[in-house]
Order: sequence, then structure tokens, then C-alpha cells
Amino acid sequence: MTRIFVTVGAQMPFDRLVHAVDAWAYTRGRSADVLAQIGPSVAPPSHVKHVRFLEPAEFDRAYDEADLVVAHAGTGSILAALERGKAIVVMPRRAALRETRNDHQVATAKAFAAIGSVPVAWDETELAEVLDRATISRGEAVVGRYASPRLIGAIKSFVESP
Repeated sequence: MTRIFVTVGAQMPFDRLVHAVDAWAYTRGRSADVLAQIGPSVAPPSHVKHVRFLEPAEFDRAYDEADLVVAHAGTGSILAALERGKAIVVMPRRAALRETRNDHQVATAKAFAAIGSVPVAWDETELAEVLDRATISRGEAVVGRYASPRLIGAIKSFVESP
């Protein structure tokens, strides 16, 4: 059984993502497969298991146990999935919808989509299709947990230069 972890972060509600995943899971008969961390959501989902917040250890466990992560396009959420080799689908928050202060998540989603490492649903109408196409299998780590030796060397040279 595929385990799906949904995370929206903790700063602002992202009901659009929560409800789109809830509807997708219900229509696909996948409600039992989903755990959603919904943060300060105004209206909780009707069909999937959900919690507002998880303690850090529980949050890490949810990532580790998931086969697929569905997230806002926050860099931390994306990197956490990629470091663990997890399949991930993102949907960026939009400033015009008052889901965030600016459209930095749109820029983040565009950058990761351009390198082909993260499937993006640009809005809730696309999310079901992107989820249906998502590879629900354990991926390979795309990024490491630490900076590359080349980057560390460049920074070291810069700092040590007169």
C-alpha cells in the first residue's frame, strides 16, 4: 500500500492544497493511504487522516514512511523529500490568494520543474492529474544532506583569500 504524506508548512493556511488532495484521495479510494499535516488550515479535510502539526521526530517519521510526499513548494519540504529519495509533487502557494506573502514558491517550483526533479501542479485543477501520473515508488536521492566538496572548497578559498 502506498503511503502519502501531505505537508503544508506551519505559517499560513493552504486549504486549496489540503482540499484538492482530500478530493483526489476520496475519488480514487485512497483516503486510508494519506496523512495530511494541515497546519493552521481553516477547514480541515473530510476524508483523509490529518493533524495540524507534528513534533519534529513525528514529522521526520512521516517523511521516512511515505512513498510519496505532496507539499507546498517550500524549499525545506522539497529538499527533505529529495534527500530521502522520496517521490514528491508540489503545488506552490500564491500571494494573490493570500496563501503567502509573495510568490517565492512559484519561483522555487519553476526552478525545480526546470531541472526535472519535482513534478508541479500549478493549481488545484492540475493536482489530480499530476498525482495520477506521479511515480509512487522510492526514488533515488537527488541531493545530498551536505554541500558538495567542490562548493566547500570554493567557499574556503574565498574566505581564506587576502
